[in-house]
Amino acid sequence: MKIALLMIGKTDTRYFAEAINEYKSRLAHYVPFEMQVIPDIKNVKNLSESQQKEREGEILLKALQTGDYVVLLDERGKEMTSVQFAHYLEKKMNTTPRRLVFIIGGPYGFSEEVYQMANEKLSLSQMTFSHQMIRILFIEQLYRAMTILNGEPYHHE
Repeated sequence: MKIALLMIGKTDTRYFAEAINEYKSRLAHYVPFEMQVIPDIKNVKNLSESQQKEREGEILLKALQTGDYVVLLDERGKEMTSVQFAHYLEKKMNTTPRRLVFIIGGPYGFSEEVYQMANEKLSLSQMTFSHQMIRILFIEQLYRAMTILNGEPYHHE
């Protein structure tokens, strides 16, 4: 099984990109992991929030593969501790046949079509973070979960 992270827009800030690449390389020791950047929608100033979400949603849906298990990273999703997330991943890795796909949406969230096709929603915090930061938070938690599952000392209780 492979874990994938789909996200709208590239990581603009150099130090965020460096942190993401660091955790991405660490993850390679544990699980096949891929990141797919969905390009920002052009001419958004001429679109309403709803239209922007619809366009992003169409592109996101095209990026998915048959058999993907899709988890939206969404403020209204279920919250977990790092240990709970590790056990969640362990269960999904044992039951998901193809790809476990996590999606970070655009600045206005997801279209209704994306919400409807998703298998579940997960929240990383009740606080709001920039889309650039959420990438780092998620990939770090993914790495942390792998070290927890492997009994390594990265995570302390």
